[in-house]
Amino acid sequence: MDIRRARFSALIAALLFSTGGAAIKVAAFSAPQVSMLRSGIAACVLYAWYRRQLRWTAWTPAVGLVYAATLTLFVAATKLTTAANAIFLQSTAPIYIALFGPWLLRERTTRKDVAYLTALGAGMGLCFVGRNSPTSTASDPATGNLLAVASGCAWALTLITLRHLNGRPLNPRASPKGTGESGLAAVVAGNAMACLIAVPWSLPLPQADAAEWGTIVYLGVVQIALAYVCLTAAMRRLPALEISLLLLIEPVLNPCWTWLVHGERPESWTLAGGAVILGATALRTVTSKAE
Repeated sequence: MDIRRARFSALIAALLFSTGGAAIKVAAFSAPQVSMLRSGIAACVLYAWYRRQLRWTAWTPAVGLVYAATLTLFVAATKLTTAANAIFLQSTAPIYIALFGPWLLRERTTRKDVAYLTALGAGMGLCFVGRNSPTSTASDPATGNLLAVASGCAWALTLITLRHLNGRPLNPRASPKGTGESGLAAVVAGNAMACLIAVPWSLPLPQADAAEWGTIVYLGVVQIALAYVCLTAAMRRLPALEISLLLLIEPVLNPCWTWLVHGERPESWTLAGGAVILGATALRTVTSKAE
């Protein structure tokens, strides 16, 4: 694969990841049902595709467990609050890496990191400002926002455990979607665990029409599995810096798809907070190249 195709693959991955917010809000299925079916389908497809490449280690269950928590919390948050709040608040994971990193990884935080994390904190605060009245697509925004923060915390722990799994220095601004055979094994394990965790709250399954079942299948096969296939192909040719910048398209497009499909309009404060979070992340990613 040449560089142009690798970039195209990364863009396709970001595009597919971004459709999760709109698809998760499918009306017929509860959050546990979406989580169970989405992750179960994804685990099966990814295992079938990469079964000969996966490298299982002693760290795989630990990474899989915290990744499963990330998946589960994100689905629940997206169901309860706006897709914009869910994705923007999850994107503040570097804050928790900075808090946990020195303790768990013995990795220091620089002054530039402090400035970056301050900006992320400000963006997070803006996402909580404004009215949080329930709507047809966001039934409990206050609870959903808290779950989105918890999802960001779980995502930070996923990155920290991936640091041990891959044996490389942790870069919270690089793409954490799962790199190498060890990372892919953790992705498969995490999706399988997320599926199993949701089973007790998911049965019996609802009566849903073909379009709604098609949305669930899309989430597992396309939004997760195919997106990871594209991203893995891109990562074989592109540096982490470029991947991380291309993946910033995901949180930008996520609220757009939800608005187009469900008419869900994010609060102005949420958009401002998201702009701060994404802008700070892009700037820190670019400047990190010189460090």
